Amino acid sequence: MNAAELHKDSIVIDGLICANWGRELFEDMAKGGLTAANCTVSFWENFEGTVRNIADMNKMIDESSDILMKVRTTEDIFRAKREGKTGVMMGFQNAHAYEDQIGNVQIFKDLGVGITQMCYNTQNLVGTGCYERDGGLSGFGREIVAEMNRVGVLCDLSHVGPNTAKEVIDESKKPVAYSHCLPSGLKEHPRNRSDEELKYIADNGGFVGVTMFTPFLRAGVNATIDDYVEAVQYVYNIVGEDAIGIGTDFTQGHGEDFFEYLTHDKGYARRLTRFGEIINPKGIRTVGEFPNLTEALLRHGFSETQTRKIMGDNWVNLLKDVWGE
Repeated sequence: MNAAELHKDSIVIDGLICANWGRELFEDMAKGGLTAANCTVSFWENFEGTVRNIADMNKMIDESSDILMKVRTTEDIFRAKREGKTGVMMGFQNAHAYEDQIGNVQIFKDLGVGITQMCYNTQNLVGTGCYERDGGLSGFGREIVAEMNRVGVLCDLSHVGPNTAKEVIDESKKPVAYSHCLPSGLKEHPRNRSDEELKYIADNGGFVGVTMFTPFLRAGVNATIDDYVEAVQYVYNIVGEDAIGIGTDFTQGHGEDFFEYLTHDKGYARRLTRFGEIINPKGIRTVGEFPNLTEALLRHGFSETQTRKIMGDNWVNLLKDVWGE
């Protein structure tokens, strides 16, 4: 089948989107043929603030129920595909919302949160992010990992420091993931992962979602969809065809205020980094252009089976393993 037919027939999953949620964005997800996406509902918010964000997302899903549905299980992903809808998988980019209560892992799981990034760039009660000296996983963090394993929440390590990431990989009884990262072998950056780190997570049953956030790509804001596929190929050559997927990190619809929030510790304290201009790769500027990625993977020599795995099948297998359903 041709690229358009393959895309339409495939399970298509974006492992991380933190866009400006609303009907316009949801319609673009439908245009792009997204079967499901990990949608961020918490960065620096505390327990109460995160609950409010989830309530807002629930309302948006309800108001756009013609094209959206909430995903709690992998069967929900398949149902979204059958019904021609996009499944919303709610996720955290910081364990901060758990505060110091282990029981909150279960509470948020019951609310639909099945993916949690352990740290967002800096220190929290669990461990350390990638922008400061990394003291590793805390004792409390070990308990949080065990509880996430128990209730079925994926441990995401994308913004986590290297020591903390390794210790989570070692500690977790379930597969863990970098939901959205790039290889430092193509561009050196605190958010990118070395060949050794990529190999370590894959060798331990983990998973790598490849992001297309241009500040971390070799060509920066001049990157095209082909530059992104170069990064996919690079990671693929390290982790293999069963441990790789897509995690765009699209911030579609957000303005400068949002990026100021993201680049400061806790959203308001010290500055951690500067992104510069934010523009997605030419050829896939928006989620609506997702079909172009299937075409690009095929054009660069990936087989139909490999393309299906990268576009979504591998995500489903990982989540089934972690969620247990």
